[in-house]
Amino acid sequence: MPTYTYVVRNSAGKRIEDSLKAVNYEAALESLRKKGAGQVVSVREVRSVAFDEMTVGERMSLTIYRLRHRVPLKTLVFFTRQLSTMFSAGLTIEKSIQNLLAEEKSQRFKRILAQVSTDLKKGYALSEAMAKHPGVFSNLYIALVHAGEVSGNLHVILEELSSYLETVADTRQKVISALSYPIFSLVFLAGVITFLLLVVVPRFSEVYTRFNAKLPGPTRMLIAISHTISEHFFIVAFLVIALMLLLWFAALTPRGGYIWDNVKLNFPVFGGLVRNTLMDKFARTFGILIGSGVPVLESLGHAIRVVENRVIARGLREARSLIKDGYAISVSLKKTRVFPAILVQLIATGEETGDMDKLLNKAAQFYEKQVDATISRLTSLIEPLMIIMIGVVIALILISIYLPVFMLGRAVQMGA
Repeated sequence: MPTYTYVVRNSAGKRIEDSLKAVNYEAALESLRKKGAGQVVSVREVRSVAFDEMTVGERMSLTIYRLRHRVPLKTLVFFTRQLSTMFSAGLTIEKSIQNLLAEEKSQRFKRILAQVSTDLKKGYALSEAMAKHPGVFSNLYIALVHAGEVSGNLHVILEELSSYLETVADTRQKVISALSYPIFSLVFLAGVITFLLLVVVPRFSEVYTRFNAKLPGPTRMLIAISHTISEHFFIVAFLVIALMLLLWFAALTPRGGYIWDNVKLNFPVFGGLVRNTLMDKFARTFGILIGSGVPVLESLGHAIRVVENRVIARGLREARSLIKDGYAISVSLKKTRVFPAILVQLIATGEETGDMDKLLNKAAQFYEKQVDATISRLTSLIEPLMIIMIGVVIALILISIYLPVFMLGRAVQMGA
């Protein structure tokens, strides 16, 4: 029998969260009415599984599915904003989806909307229809839509969701901007090194061979690497691709993924940027869900899926267990030793004042500013650092190539 989590407010206005078992959604509502639970804020079936709770095969399948059916975030933001506007204007969800379907330019997203529209005609709720497309609509998206359906404030939820997605898109763009230069520089450096090893070094190697002289150690090593790559290029390329696939597969395993996510959080310079981005995402997600009437435990469950970092997810899972044991949210998060003191303090204040969603929004704004400040510093530091790194690597290769030339007289003597 399915389990349903619910949020109700009693006659005194106190928020009460719990769960119950029922045959279906209507039976769960009827059970709450018979109990005299008060004003029903939300009722939701517990049925989704976190990404890090899946098997490796399930994770690979879901990852490939998401890549195949991925829709740009900007497209989703525009769709959500338009849907909210049309629904607020008095159009039904079904009619709004049909209008957006007619105007949609992306063929991939158009097919998704056509399937959602068909499911709506069959009697599915909007959240149920969207849940069939995990590559497009995230767990958070579906959870908020469901909360809006239950509370009757779907247009408000959609408006908040579109604002949230816009913020996520902006943050993502800032992070990509900060990382694009070093990534381009590394790709450029790899291209230059490959050119030197495959074209320049072999020509110098032929000249050195004529002298039949003992070459310096760095030069011999460079020539050996060059010969290995040039003579076994396809094997080397295959090994590189295989290594990348192996690392990707390892990152999908529980232990490998945890190690990789921990490395990202503690990586010099960029670790702080990643951590602040995750705290921003967690605070916004948790705040919106709490403000929409989603139970705390279920909100944490969705936050685990949204943060996309196994270290933070493990901390949230530990906090959720502590909350079940009766600890306050702020105390539970503090005990995990994963979340910053500022965020924990704001949540503690929210618990005392009853405005947790507002304080979580302030926390998200704080971390967003931290991300902006970090990106500004990185932008000014990365360019000279990458130039220095590229210069040092190329200089070492060129010195290794020309070292025998500097010792040409001695090399000729030894050859004679």
